[in-house]
Amino acid sequence: MVTLAVVGAGSRGSSYARHAAATGRAEVVAVADPLDGRRARFPGATGYADWRELAALPRQADAVVIATQDREHVEPALRLAELGYHILLEKPMAVTEDDCRAIVAAAERSGAVFAVCHVLRYTPYTRALKELLDAGRVGEVVSVQHLEPVGWWHQAHSYVRGNWRRTDESTFMLLAKSCHDLDWLVHLTGRRVTRVSSFGGLHHFRPENRPAGAADRCLDCAVEPGCPYSAARIYLPLAGQDVWPLSVLTDDVSEQGVLEALRTGPYGRCVYACDNDVVDHQVVNLEFDGGATASFTMTAFTPSGHRQTRIFGTRGSIDGDGVHLTVHDFVTGRSETLDTRPPGDGTAGGGHGGGDEGLVAAFLAAVATGDRSPILSSPAESLHSHLIAWAAEHSRLTGETVPLPAEHPAP
Repeated sequence: MVTLAVVGAGSRGSSYARHAAATGRAEVVAVADPLDGRRARFPGATGYADWRELAALPRQADAVVIATQDREHVEPALRLAELGYHILLEKPMAVTEDDCRAIVAAAERSGAVFAVCHVLRYTPYTRALKELLDAGRVGEVVSVQHLEPVGWWHQAHSYVRGNWRRTDESTFMLLAKSCHDLDWLVHLTGRRVTRVSSFGGLHHFRPENRPAGAADRCLDCAVEPGCPYSAARIYLPLAGQDVWPLSVLTDDVSEQGVLEALRTGPYGRCVYACDNDVVDHQVVNLEFDGGATASFTMTAFTPSGHRQTRIFGTRGSIDGDGVHLTVHDFVTGRSETLDTRPPGDGTAGGGHGGGDEGLVAAFLAAVATGDRSPILSSPAESLHSHLIAWAAEHSRLTGETVPLPAEHPAP
């Protein structure tokens, strides 16, 4: 039985802990979070209001899940690595290159199992797609198109009203939301990125786009019924359910509790009257070692749904929708569609298409056995995906094409 500590018991930390407990091979024995209600989710664990209280003690668990806010990753990661904890670290690793490098160095010094939550590598969909590519079903991969459809309401929830709305409080959106998409593209191609360019910005969720007569809060607003970003429409239908995203608003998920949160909290604000500054759309162009290219689009203005990908090779192409893969063979002219869902699974497999569950299972296996092979990215490979994100943001802000240093081994 692997014993776990959880540092940051919000939505992501609690999700990883639930997946770990569900395996029957792990037990949460300690939880550090400043909110009483979050610590109370783990009645059998020792609670700490601050992770420093946990870090002041000898090691209390085999491993730790670190899922604090983005800017609060580096200190616990460095200290807990020093204490010998195996570490599962939510992405992004940190919000500066220096801090990421410090975490990588600490992980390598400790010799413990270390995994960044690049969950997209661990889905049944990704495994099936990677097998097709590695088997040469489409020949040499020449170009890739990849779309992250953030979803109109998810953008409003997390990146306009929510915790990731401001660069100075979290980080820029590409790093916060989609560094694992960049990592995923590296994983699929098996090659380093050598050059990056990017364009995008904050187009819509701005004060000048506020409709005439709109109030500061949706519950007071005369134009709310016709607004796609209405907080009332997003959250009130979920009243009474302990589900994300409602669980982020309030611990009281009754209708009255939700109404109170919308009246007084950040999630009831007009999307045109917030203090957000992160992008709502961005494109990233990548050139890989060997000359292949990829284009990645991250946009708010979509239905929520699975990522969509098209891969173009010298002998065929693949269209993917997050669940199904359609392989087009240039030799036979035939197409074949694969359903990557496990038998009996009517969904895409839970969080991130089964990636959350797959990552946690791999991490626990590595901790229990000492065999790191289930972990699909090394610390250095995880750093590479973060360097891509910083290069893209630099390009977006300056208009420059940015080369990446060839400092890491090919994935």
